[in-house]
Amino acid sequence: MATTTSITTSYAGEFAGEYIAAALLSGVTLSQGGVSIKPNIKFKEVIKKLSLDSILKDASCDFDPTSNITLSERILQPEEFQVNLQLCKKDFRQDWEANSMGFSQYDNLPRNFSDFLIGQVSAKVAEKVEQNIWQGATANNGEFDGFQALLAADSDVVDVTGTTLSAANIVAELGKVVDAIPGSVYGKEDVKIYIPTSAAKFYIQAQAALGYRDLYNVGKTDMNFQGIQLFTAPGLGNDKMVAAESSNLFFGTGLLNDWQEVKLIDMADIDGSQNVRVVLRGSAGVQHGIGSDIVLYS
Repeated sequence: MATTTSITTSYAGEFAGEYIAAALLSGVTLSQGGVSIKPNIKFKEVIKKLSLDSILKDASCDFDPTSNITLSERILQPEEFQVNLQLCKKDFRQDWEANSMGFSQYDNLPRNFSDFLIGQVSAKVAEKVEQNIWQGATANNGEFDGFQALLAADSDVVDVTGTTLSAANIVAELGKVVDAIPGSVYGKEDVKIYIPTSAAKFYIQAQAALGYRDLYNVGKTDMNFQGIQLFTAPGLGNDKMVAAESSNLFFGTGLLNDWQEVKLIDMADIDGSQNVRVVLRGSAGVQHGIGSDIVLYS
């Protein structure tokens, strides 16, 4: 009689952080340094905004604190999320290494399948998080407010009226975004123009039409426009662009929170079925700092 070995696995709190990080931080915007990551927010974090008027005054013998300092704040509060999946072992027999699964009709998935399965789930979570970062809306199940919603609601953000982007107009429209970048921000080392995948394709097509056919190889060479990096953000909506310093855009999560967890539950030990349940709990959210330093093309 063949024996079986349960693949039930559980990680909680700090020990789940590695797996949660793989799920959250592997999307393009986060993995390629598109925003600043705050990884250990317990509940919420205050992002301070400091605004000064002219601080240089004519010299005198007296202390003259006449400059005005305005201190305001934004709250970055990651929202909790969960993943609940149920998979059947037999669906993986042909795809996974069959010889390592044994010959019993009630064979178990090999030990390293735990990491494989978590990796597959993590990739799907990363895709959704990438979309949420830009297009998310708290009103939708499994989403948090993304930058598009947050920037549109901030009256300090520099708004540029957009249009339907194409290879024919992408250069001119990018020019509008650059023209709108505040002088205090233009030239900063971490300033980027965030563009959706569709706009990146249009830009490459436009360059090819101008004879720069081999100038850009997708995935190999960073694109730039007038000296400013073009950051392709797959989660950004079509016909949208954002110009900002990456240090002024924040993603928050709580990788060390005690309540987060990753579980694989082998249901064979519970109800005799060939199902495996996957449970993943974590938190994520975004926020921006100084709105007047950001351009939203929409």
